[in-house]
Amino acid sequence: MQPLMERITGALAVVRNPRTGADVMAAEMVRDIATTVDGKVRLTLLLAADDDATLVRDVRQAIEALAGVSDVRVDVRDPAQTDPTPARRAPTSASPGSLPMNQPPAPATGGMGRSLPVMDAAPKAPPKVPEPVAYPQLGRIIAVSSGTGGVGKSTVAVNLAVALAKMGKRVGIMDADIYGPNLPLMLGVDAAPSVVDEKIIPLEAYGIKVMSIGFLIEKEQPAIWRGPIVMKILTQFLKDVAWGQLDYFLVDMPPGTGDAQLSLVQATQVHGAVIVTTPQQVSVGDALRGVKMFERTAVPVLGIVENMSYFENPETGKPIAVFGTGGGARLAAECNLPLIGQVPLDPRIQEGGDTGRPIVDAEPTSRAAKELEAIAHRVVERLVSIYGS
Repeated sequence: MQPLMERITGALAVVRNPRTGADVMAAEMVRDIATTVDGKVRLTLLLAADDDATLVRDVRQAIEALAGVSDVRVDVRDPAQTDPTPARRAPTSASPGSLPMNQPPAPATGGMGRSLPVMDAAPKAPPKVPEPVAYPQLGRIIAVSSGTGGVGKSTVAVNLAVALAKMGKRVGIMDADIYGPNLPLMLGVDAAPSVVDEKIIPLEAYGIKVMSIGFLIEKEQPAIWRGPIVMKILTQFLKDVAWGQLDYFLVDMPPGTGDAQLSLVQATQVHGAVIVTTPQQVSVGDALRGVKMFERTAVPVLGIVENMSYFENPETGKPIAVFGTGGGARLAAECNLPLIGQVPLDPRIQEGGDTGRPIVDAEPTSRAAKELEAIAHRVVERLVSIYGS
C-alpha cells in the first residue's frame, strides 16, 4: 500500500474546481496537510468567494474514502487573506502516517491518539517577537537548564518537582525538550492526554501535573520543527493545558541556549533558572553560557547544581571524584551565584530514571535524595528572597 500522504495527494488530484476546471492540487488550493499515525487528517482549503462551496465536501469525501483514514478536518480560508505554505505531493519514500517537514501532528481530541493542533509552517520572514504573557495560575515559573546534554538536568528537574510536592506545594512540570522528551520515562507516565472544554488535561505522577510532547507523538516519530513551531508548542502548553492553580511550575529545558530557551522567556515571565552542571571543566564552560543567556534575558539565576559531584565508596563511605572536583563551585564563584547543591553519583538515580521512580520518592533516605530535597528548599528560599512570599 502506498504511504498515506501519497494516497491523499493522489485522491485530491482528481477533485476538480468546477469554476476553473483544474484539480485542487494543481491549483494549489490545498495547503498544510498533516496526518497522525492513527489516521487523522487535517488540511487547509483555499476557497474564493466565487468557488463552489461543495468543493469542501468533495475534498473531505475523497480523503474519507481512503483506507486507514479515521477522521478528516478541512479548514477553509479565503486565499485573498492568507498565504500559507502550499501542500506538496509527498515523496514516494514517505512512511504511512508521516508528517510534512516543519509541521506538528493534527489536533488533540478527547484523549484519542497522540496529536497536537496543526500549526502553520515557519514563515519566510522572521516572526514578530510577542510580548511575554503572565500566567499567574502557574505560580513561580522555574527553568531547569544546562549548557550541554548528559549532565542529568532532567533528573534534577524531576526530583526537584517531586521534592516540592512532598513539601506540600502544588507543582506542575512541563517538558520543553521538544526534540528529546524524557519526562514520560522518568515519571512512569505515558498516555495520550484527554481534552475537556478545549483544554488539554495534564497527566499526574507523584503529586505533580505533567505535560510533555512525548505524550502527543509516537516514540519513533522525529520532531523536525523549526523555532517558530517550537515557540507555538511551548505557548500552547502554557495557555491551553488545564494546570489549575499551582505554586511552582518547573520547565525542563533542552540542553544549550537555543530556540526553546528563547521561546520560553519570550512567551512568559520566568521567575528563576536553575543551572545544572557536572564537575568537569567542559561541562562548566557550557553551563557558563547558559548562565549568561538567562542573565541577558533578565531571568534571575537561582543557583548552580553540581550533579554527579562524587561517588561514595560503598565500603568506606569516602567520596571518589569520578568527574573531578570543584567545577560547580568555580562556576558559582565566577558568576557570583550560590552553589545550591552537590548531588552524588548514585546508580539508584539512573535506575529510578529508567523505571519511572524518582529517587526522592523511591529512596528518600539516600544521600542523593536528601541533597535533592535540600536543593528544593534552597530554591524556595531564593525565590522568596527575590520576590517575597
